[in-house]
Amino acid sequence: MTKFERFDDSNAPAGSLPLIEKSKQAFGRLPGLHSVMAGSPPLLDGYQTLHRLFAEETAFDADEKTVVWQTINVYHECHYCVPAHTGIAKMMGVSNEISDALRDETPLPSDKLEALRSFTLAMLETRGNPSEDAFEAFYAAGYGERQVLDIILGLAQKVMSNYTNHVAQTPVDEPMQKFAWTPKAQR
Repeated sequence: MTKFERFDDSNAPAGSLPLIEKSKQAFGRLPGLHSVMAGSPPLLDGYQTLHRLFAEETAFDADEKTVVWQTINVYHECHYCVPAHTGIAKMMGVSNEISDALRDETPLPSDKLEALRSFTLAMLETRGNPSEDAFEAFYAAGYGERQVLDIILGLAQKVMSNYTNHVAQTPVDEPMQKFAWTPKAQR
């Protein structure tokens, strides 16, 4: 497999330098994912923008954001993003019960969160063409059209990171290594 270069202040394209600085300010370090994405300034910029929008402007609370992110990460078997979002979930105050259920693909502690995971999976599995039954179950759980659209935003963000990590085989950052994860099918 092709080895993807990792970038930092010393070798990044000029357009990535302010984005690298933004990442370092946000995380206190340059995450490995961002160091790979920096090879394409528009990719890193787009990813940072979508992350900010999903994290700060969607109608989801911390538990729900984690459900959307981790459902996508687990579905895509992202060796980097599952540990990263486990750490992020801890920083956001999400319970271990929720994180473990998402990582292990076991039932979530509430029917509403399970409905969110099920609908997110339906969006993934059908490439954005969920059945009427899927919509009805999602709406019956208390969600609406806004949340459907917010899931699409989360999907766009996670495709960028999950696919980048797949092609680059991005090593898990040291602070997140304690949350290492193996897909269920490989256990």
